[in-house]
Amino acid sequence: MTMNKLTYGASVFDFDETVGFSDNVVTATKDGYTISITSYDWPKVGEKMISDGWVMNFDDFNKITNGKPGPLIDKLKNQIHKYGYDSVYILTARHSDSEQAIYEWLLEQNIELKRENIVGLGSSTGESKANWIQDNLITNGVNDIYFVDDAFSNVKAVKDMFKEYPKGFLVEGGKSIITI
Repeated sequence: MTMNKLTYGASVFDFDETVGFSDNVVTATKDGYTISITSYDWPKVGEKMISDGWVMNFDDFNKITNGKPGPLIDKLKNQIHKYGYDSVYILTARHSDSEQAIYEWLLEQNIELKRENIVGLGSSTGESKANWIQDNLITNGVNDIYFVDDAFSNVKAVKDMFKEYPKGFLVEGGKSIITI
């Protein structure tokens, strides 16, 4: 006789280029030169520029400038409607200082999400997102996780973390989706 395993789910959405678009930029400085990098371009050039010695300033991302709905805003609304706002999260590379601005922008879009479910990591690495999911969801019994991000490196890091768990531990092995 097999027992049915209880399923505890969560949906985790990236913000920039996923739930929303904005005109915010990273300011990069090196050898007296300063350039601006959009959130769209950041996953493509950020790591290389840092390794090349550019100094990054993310302060502009503490607000939402000219925010517009992104490609997965309707999916976010659907997940909240279907599962409730307790189990839906925004997990962003933006600093924690951006959380209130994201919360207020979501309210402007008629989306009510728990304020504490908007998490600014202050780190743009996929490992940071994977570690947060592991430390805050999986260790608390969440075993059905839907994760979506526009950056392939973030999706890969989360998928790789999901693979650390034995078969059957996570429902469908965890679900990660990249959007473009």
